Amino acid sequence: MFDIAKIRAEFPILSQTVNGKPLVYFDNGATSQKPKVVIDAIAKYYQEINANIHRGVHTLSQLATDAYEESRRKIQKHINAKQAHEVIFTSGTTHSVNIIAAGFATILKPGDEVLVSALEHHSNIVPWQMLCERTGATLNVIPMNQSGELIQEEYEKLLSSKTKIVAVNHISNALGTINPIREMIRKAHAVGAAVLIDGAQAVPHLKPDVQDLDCDFYVFSGHKMCGPTGTGILYGKEAWLNKLPPYQGGGEMIATVTFEKTTYAELPHKFEAGTPNIAGGIVLGVAADYMNSIGFDNIAKQELDLLEYGTQKLLEIEGLKIFGTAKEKTSVISFNIDGIHPYDIGTIIDKKGIAVRTGHHCAQPIMDFYQIPGTIRASIAFYNTKEEVDVMVEAVKKAQLMLS
Repeated sequence: MFDIAKIRAEFPILSQTVNGKPLVYFDNGATSQKPKVVIDAIAKYYQEINANIHRGVHTLSQLATDAYEESRRKIQKHINAKQAHEVIFTSGTTHSVNIIAAGFATILKPGDEVLVSALEHHSNIVPWQMLCERTGATLNVIPMNQSGELIQEEYEKLLSSKTKIVAVNHISNALGTINPIREMIRKAHAVGAAVLIDGAQAVPHLKPDVQDLDCDFYVFSGHKMCGPTGTGILYGKEAWLNKLPPYQGGGEMIATVTFEKTTYAELPHKFEAGTPNIAGGIVLGVAADYMNSIGFDNIAKQELDLLEYGTQKLLEIEGLKIFGTAKEKTSVISFNIDGIHPYDIGTIIDKKGIAVRTGHHCAQPIMDFYQIPGTIRASIAFYNTKEEVDVMVEAVKKAQLMLS
């Protein structure tokens, strides 16, 4: 049973007031809130087994190492990776993308092409731009339509033997569009291109099956799926991870070091230089367990109900326009009201305890496409309610009256 009252009670922050009003948290696309089991697990690590991992023979080090590697196996199972060593701990999606982009600097040459989409977050644009500047490769962009969907016919035209990697998000952070990545991956592989999927906005809503998708890389952040900040995952097929060079050098990622030559450790340690965010890595596994205990079918149903309800209620407001009306989308509603800057709406409804995001959402090319400065983004999670949607809608109506 999906007991929303019980679930909300598991998130301490949801019971507090902001500006004297009950908190309505609709900024889940930026970061999710944390259940008590996750918060407690962080404290438990530091209170009971705090030690460095992989390097000590003493008991605490072994306990910490075991917990860290058990979390890796949990993530392996969660995303259905073939091997645990295909799961690399990182500090987040941005870090993960940069590892792969830096590695491809040893592969690309002038005339090669990198393909991204018009729906990307800056973290899946800028590293590839930097890579192309270093290598002389060309960055091409899959265009989008007014509904916020990628134009698949144009994608097919862009693919060629020159395409070496396609980097595309699973779900758009700004619009909520769910991209048809399985088919896009198949088409890219048909021309010999590798594929990196940015799953940062997908993992709060669904369980990616990387073997079924057949992606070469899948990256995401822990803090968007009820886990700690500063945690992330880079999944890569073993053959690709063995082919690419390490991103950075230091302790842990070495096999042998002399002043003449260094040899690198086997996967996954090759990409995990230095002391990692041990507590974060361990607790990311706890967060995955928690979300699986809720059930992703339950999560999807709750969020779809709220998406449909919120869309209906907001569209009753005169002059309100929703950006991102894809047939397949998740619980993100980006909207503006004619004649009013999104920042002004966001500021006013914050006084009523409502947290939304305003601006370009680190997806400025999308805003340029629509010729707008930004949007008001209500990004909804499974622990939100229709009553909270009603509170937001009424607050937006009052803000509209104040600013008109």
